[in-house]
Amino acid sequence: MTSTPIVSHFRSLRQLPTRCWWLMTQRSLPLQRPDLHHLALNPTGLPPFVRQSSIAMRYLRLLGPPAWHRFPERDLETDWGMPTMPFGPFVAACLVKLDQQLSYMSTLRQYLVDHPALTWILGFPLVSSSAYPWGFDVDASLPTQRHFTRMLRRIPNASLQFLLDETVRLLQAELHSEVDDFGQSISLDTKHIIAWVKENNPKAYLKDSERFDKNRQPNGDPDCRLGCKRRRNQRASSKEPPPTPPDNPVPANTVSIGEYYWGYASGVVATKVLHWGEFVLAELTQPFDQPDVSYFFPLMADVERRLGFRPWFGAFDAAFDAFYVYEHFHRDGESSWESAFAAIPFSQRGGHKLTFDENGWPLCKAGLSMPLRYTFWSKTTLVHHERGRYVCPLLFPEVTGRTCPINHKRWPKGGCTTTIPTGIGARIRYQVDRDSEIYKQVYKQRTANERINSQAVELGIERPRIRNGAAIANQNTLIYVLINLRALQRVRQKKANRRAATLPDRTVE
Repeated sequence: MTSTPIVSHFRSLRQLPTRCWWLMTQRSLPLQRPDLHHLALNPTGLPPFVRQSSIAMRYLRLLGPPAWHRFPERDLETDWGMPTMPFGPFVAACLVKLDQQLSYMSTLRQYLVDHPALTWILGFPLVSSSAYPWGFDVDASLPTQRHFTRMLRRIPNASLQFLLDETVRLLQAELHSEVDDFGQSISLDTKHIIAWVKENNPKAYLKDSERFDKNRQPNGDPDCRLGCKRRRNQRASSKEPPPTPPDNPVPANTVSIGEYYWGYASGVVATKVLHWGEFVLAELTQPFDQPDVSYFFPLMADVERRLGFRPWFGAFDAAFDAFYVYEHFHRDGESSWESAFAAIPFSQRGGHKLTFDENGWPLCKAGLSMPLRYTFWSKTTLVHHERGRYVCPLLFPEVTGRTCPINHKRWPKGGCTTTIPTGIGARIRYQVDRDSEIYKQVYKQRTANERINSQAVELGIERPRIRNGAAIANQNTLIYVLINLRALQRVRQKKANRRAATLPDRTVE
């Protein structure tokens, strides 16, 4: 009996290799799928090849918590002659790149090609193909290496700040039932970033006048700037003092020592929660020539927006010893500095450490209250502010005829004078008791920044393989997003372990 053509067709299908037979039965694989967040909420609905990929499931758990459906996406309707690549999957892929410590975009692209399930999870637009068992061509679905690099440079940093907003929101909600002071005490510090230019390579042959000349912009990076990581003055060790340079005179018995780089700096605000870890609240990347205090107001604005309140305590290094930092933490109506304050080491800038009377007037070395003679506005500093000129009380507002009780050296020249800001922060700067226990406890918060910076260095923040300021700023934001996502995962795991430890043992004897 001869078989019909239809029966012969099905018999030929049964003789196909197992892989091809599986492929023909998987044509319903969804190429359009939900975002990472919704996939993480319902992992049981994933295709089998995705559920069987440990890499894909690992990153679904790590990257899934933020609300990716609210990610500020680019306009995908613009006709560029080809489909517009969305920013969301690209950002998720960059987080994978940082987590895997892949140095280059070409390495990231190859990693995604080698893991089709991960490409499916991240949400890249897929190109359908029957040549692969998973139903799409991974290589054709991904942008080129050059387009990956271009996207990192062009994506708005505000879109990445949205993800940092999300991680802070998730951490705050996760720890709400555990602690009641999340974010009430913060610390701020900066981390230097060395640009990828030959001027920073000590083995490259360059004259000292060319290597550290701020007017000679490196060709490798048009956005980096020359700055000093740390600087201090030391006494010369030799008996014969070095000659004073004629073009830039300095004291002959001191030598300026510093570490100079072309690059950038990343300012980070962190908070430490006892027994739970350290978390990033805000970050900002600027060229290396910007002063540390320039990070304060932008970062604190982001912190207050994300937390919904102003922190009560802050820990900073001596570079932030400015009156407006103390004033920012002071609460109106509070007469004592202990209620809310900034813990900052005192930076002696000449003169003596001032004390004040009950009216807020500074006291001279003789212990006399110095009256305010006049005020003026200072517009040459980072923050425009009012300053007051305080003078000797024996000569103003009228000459008393008395002489200086301690015969100060300034007495023949018109008596002592001092000029300080009129705001309350200028007085708090001198009045903070830096030997008190509460000050020491707040200042310990600075260890949170040290641990965050240590994690960032492991993720490659110090020596990025990028030559563009916008790309470096975007990558830095993603580094801190990843640090928070890892911390969120640890917090949830710790809470899950604690719940499991409290469950009754149901083991059958």
